[in-house]
Amino acid sequence: MRIVAGTWRGRTVFAPAGDATRPTTDRVRESLMSTLFSLRGGFDGAHVLDAFAGSGALGFEALSRGAADAAFYDVDPAAVAAMKKTAASLGASPHVARISRGDVLQGAAGRPAHPYDLVFLDPPYRFAAADVLSFVASLREGGALGEDAVVVYEHDAKDQRFVDDAASAAGLVVARSRKYRDTVIDVMRPAGPDAARSDGGDAPRAGSESEPS
Repeated sequence: MRIVAGTWRGRTVFAPAGDATRPTTDRVRESLMSTLFSLRGGFDGAHVLDAFAGSGALGFEALSRGAADAAFYDVDPAAVAAMKKTAASLGASPHVARISRGDVLQGAAGRPAHPYDLVFLDPPYRFAAADVLSFVASLREGGALGEDAVVVYEHDAKDQRFVDDAASAAGLVVARSRKYRDTVIDVMRPAGPDAARSDGGDAPRAGSESEPS
């Protein structure tokens, strides 16, 4: 697996052995990064959280494209070791690529030096959307999520209704949604202060499309 673009274009991203991680493919990463560039106007200076990092490919891609720093969290020690190997090979300092073993759902990522501008969520599909997006809501409530932040959530397509409900409850608006076979990537932004709802209503959607199989 290689970084698609930016300062580290073509450099290797190491992944732990086995099937515990599910790396996002190069093609999907390139499409996602183009969407984020359009929404944010670039990556320069962004503070990034790669919350269920696995190989860390999404966070390293953002750093390569100009993000200021990235915090990587995963509970798997093999994933943490692989990310540290990647960071060392790229020459990324611990202040730029902050790699930790920890469970973000248990508060591991809640006290950053700067609010996160870009959050990547690629948890195991068994994780409930309500738990994952409640974590994002807790970041926002604690001042750890920027007001103009972008949240990227990769999930199983069959869980879309649950994701929509959880996004609405967390006060998030789905700005872009794209399907890649059985996977959907929703790109979300915080809505206004009155956007969170407790009635389980659908989150507003600004755009949705499918990638051909």
